[in-house]
This record gives sequence, C-alpha cells and structure tokens, in this order.
Amino acid sequence: MSVHTRHNVSISGRGNATMVFAHGFGCDQAMWRLMTPAFEERFRIVRYDLVGSGGSDLSAYDRNKYGTLHGHAADLLEIVDACAEGPVIFVGHSVSAMIGMLATIQAPQRFAAQIMIGPSPCYINDGDYIGGFGRSDIDELLDTMDSNYLGWSSNLAPVIMGAQDQPQLAVELTTSFCRNDPEIARHFAKVTFLSDHRADVPKSTPPALILQCSDDLIAPRTVGDYLYRHLPSSTLHVIENIGHCPHMSAPSASSQAINDFLAANLR
Repeated sequence: MSVHTRHNVSISGRGNATMVFAHGFGCDQAMWRLMTPAFEERFRIVRYDLVGSGGSDLSAYDRNKYGTLHGHAADLLEIVDACAEGPVIFVGHSVSAMIGMLATIQAPQRFAAQIMIGPSPCYINDGDYIGGFGRSDIDELLDTMDSNYLGWSSNLAPVIMGAQDQPQLAVELTTSFCRNDPEIARHFAKVTFLSDHRADVPKSTPPALILQCSDDLIAPRTVGDYLYRHLPSSTLHVIENIGHCPHMSAPSASSQAINDFLAANLR
C-alpha cells in the first residue's frame, strides 16, 4: 500500500520548502483548512491523516506498531521522504506535536523547523511538573470512553474546542470525534494520554515554535513553560484564546505567529 493511500495524503501550494501538517486526536486533515491558505503561495503543503483517523486506511492500524507514538513518528518520516521537497517545516497539533518531535530526534537533518500547537509531553501531574491532570482524572476519562464513546465525544469535544462565540466549531469537532472508529479511538487515547516524553524533549534540536492558547484545558500554560525551558532552540508564543484548537478558532493569529517565527528562524 502506498504512503499516499494509507494516510489519505493531500498536496497543494507551491514553493521550495514544504510544510507538513498533522492533526490532533479525534481529528483529521480538514481541521487545517482555515490556516493553510495563508501558506500555500510560498510553500508546498502536505496534509495527511494519522492511521486510524479520517480518510486513512483503517485496516493499516496495528495496535503493536501504534502502541507508542513512535509508530506514528515512523509514518511521518515515510511521508516526508515520499511527499516533501526541499526543507521541511512540520506543523503538529496536540499529540501530533509530540509525534513530530520524535521524528525530529530520529532524523533531525530532514527538518528545518517544527511548529507545535498545543503540545504536551506528559498530561499527568508528577511532582513539580503540572501536566494538567491527575492520574485518576485520566483513568476516569478513559473509563468513560470505554463505556460510552459517543457520549464522551459529545460532552468533551465542545470543552476542548472552547470558542463559545463560534459554536459551529464545537459541532464540527464533535462530529469528527464521533466519526472515528471507537475501538481505534479508545486505543489511541490510551497511548496519547498515558504517554510521557519529557525525557525526549531535550533531544530535539530543530528550531521550534510552541504555540499555545492563554486558556487551554488540555495543555495548560505550565506545560508550555516547561517545554520552553527544556526544548532547545524553542520560542513560546501565547495566543489570547480559550480552547485547544487555535488553528481553527484563531487561524489568523496562529498564522501570524507562525510567519513571524519562520521569518526569524529560516534564512
């Protein structure tokens, strides 16, 4: 099976460098539609669906391979090799920010920069580290998914989106969550929310933009501050926005922050 088919790869734009966009949990590549037009005149744009999400080939979902985020990072490197031209700027939302970071550690020469939107290397509080959740909170979240995935999606997606002045976005995210295969989604949620990649953070060397909302339930400000302290060559930019999806609820502010970062870090 080709990489293009497995990941439902979409390519647009034009330019000597490539921006590769990867969505967060429960989403698909359509979530980038409000932001990518800002870059299509200057960059080759590659969007794809993580295996198990969106229009990807669900039969390719292997619980052993995707039992850690490293399986998705290996996929990303295959996509870069098959679809990218010139320097690569990776843009990852939420869990995909960590997937991208793992890929940059494995093949730093392939990446000119990484944009991390709402990233978190660990969601669970641990001593002085505040990830935003207690272990019991995560266990309860996962138990609720196991017992009533559609109800969980309907209740949590609007909270994740925020943007109460744009209710259509909460509806869209809820619909996206509910479209996913429940068995795959539950497995991916466990891998996502129980992962801890804090030890990997200092190993990632390409210039990085940490793009965070001022009020984010999933990735609180403490997480952004932690990454900024421990991630080499990183820049932290906080957008005044409520929610976990600024590329949807605040696309202009997100695009401007990315443009400013690229102007300062790419020559």
